[in-house]
Amino acid sequence: MKKLIYIFAGLMMTGFTSFARIIKVGKQQQVRSISQAISLASAGDTIWVENGTYREKNMVINKPVVLLGINYPVLDGEHQYEIISVKANNVTIKGFRIENTGVSSLEDIAAIKIYSCSNVTVSGNIFKDTFFGIYSQSSVNCLFENNKLTASAKTEQASGNGIHCWKSDSLRIIGNTITGHRDGIYFEFVTNSVIWRNDSHNNMRYGLHFMFSNNDAYISNIFRNNGAGVSVMFTHGVKMFNNYFEENWGDASYGIFLKEISDSYIIGNKFLRNTSGIFMEGASRVRVEKNEFKDNGWAMKIQASSTDNVITRNNFLGNTFDVGTNGTLVMNSFDHNYWDKYEGYDLNRDNTGDIPYRPVSLYSMIVEKNPSAMMLYRSFMTSLLDKSEKILPTLTPENLKDNYPLMKPLAL
Repeated sequence: MKKLIYIFAGLMMTGFTSFARIIKVGKQQQVRSISQAISLASAGDTIWVENGTYREKNMVINKPVVLLGINYPVLDGEHQYEIISVKANNVTIKGFRIENTGVSSLEDIAAIKIYSCSNVTVSGNIFKDTFFGIYSQSSVNCLFENNKLTASAKTEQASGNGIHCWKSDSLRIIGNTITGHRDGIYFEFVTNSVIWRNDSHNNMRYGLHFMFSNNDAYISNIFRNNGAGVSVMFTHGVKMFNNYFEENWGDASYGIFLKEISDSYIIGNKFLRNTSGIFMEGASRVRVEKNEFKDNGWAMKIQASSTDNVITRNNFLGNTFDVGTNGTLVMNSFDHNYWDKYEGYDLNRDNTGDIPYRPVSLYSMIVEKNPSAMMLYRSFMTSLLDKSEKILPTLTPENLKDNYPLMKPLAL
C-alpha cells in the first residue's frame, strides 16, 4: 500500500513539473512585454527575456516563476519607478541589467523589492544608478548572490543602500560587489543570516551597517575605502571571521565600530591602513583573536565603557598607536599578543616576553584629549615622555597590559 502511495505521489509531481512552460519575451516573439508574460505565466513557469531594453514602469511578480535574462536585457526605471516588486514566494530573478530607479526621500524605491516573501533568489544581475538596489522587507530564506551594484549619487540623501535588509531571517548574501551607495549592505532586525565573500567599497557611509541584528555571521568579505568603515551596533551573537577592513580614513573613520555589542567573535580578520582598526564603545564579552592590525593610526580604541573583552593572539605591526582608551580603569584582557614595539627580553627562550608590555603610551593619551598634539609626533619630546612613562607608569592605565607578550609574530 505504501509503495502505491509513493508511486502516486511521484506521478503527481512529474505531472506538475511537466506543465511548467518557458515563455519567451522579445521583439521577435509573440510576447513582447515582461508584464504580459507574468500575467500569462502559471506557477513554476520560466520567463525567458531576450536582449533588449524594457521600460515597463513597475513590474509586480505575484506568482512563483523564474525570470531569466538572456545576454543581460536592460530593465529601465526611467528615473521614476520601482522596477520589480516581488510579492510571491519561490521567485528567481537572474541575468538582468537593472538601472535608473526613481529617487524619493519619503519612499524606499528599489530596483528589486521583496515584500514579506520567502525563498526568493536574486542572482547574477547588474544594477546601475539605483536608489536602493536589492531591498528585503520582512522576508525569509532569500539568496542574493553574485550581483554587481553600482551607484553614482553625490550625497547620502540622494542615495539608498546597495543591499538593504529589514526585519528578515535566514538570508544569504554571497559574492556581491557593491560600490557608490550610502551603505553597501544594511541590516536592521535581521537574524540567523550570513554575509559571505562580498566586496563593499567606496560607499559614502558604511561598507556594512548592522543594527539590532542578532546571531548573524559575516565571513571573508572586503570592506575597503568606505566613508566610515563598518558599523555593528546594538546586537549580540555576531561572528566576524576572515574579513578585510582596509583604507578607511577620516576623522570619524574606522575599520569597524562596535557599539553596545556583546557575546561576539572577531577572528582571523585583517585591519590594514585605517584611522582606527577597531573602535569599541559599550562592548562586552567580545573575543578578538588571530587578527592582524597593520599600518593603522590606532590599531584599537577601547572606551572605558567596554568590559570583559578578550584580545589575544593578534599581531600589531606598524601602527602609529597600538591601543587608545579614555579611562584609567580597564577591565579587559590583552595577553599573548605580538607587539612590534615591545622592547623586552626572553631569557628562557619560550617565545614569551619576561616583562609585560603596556600598549597605551602616554603620548597617545595626550593625543586622545588634544588631537593637535599630533604635530609633535616622532619628536624627541614625545619619545622621552613615553620612555619615562614605561619606567614609572603614572598616567597610563595600570591594568591595561599584556602580561605574556609574544617575541615573534604569529603565522596568521
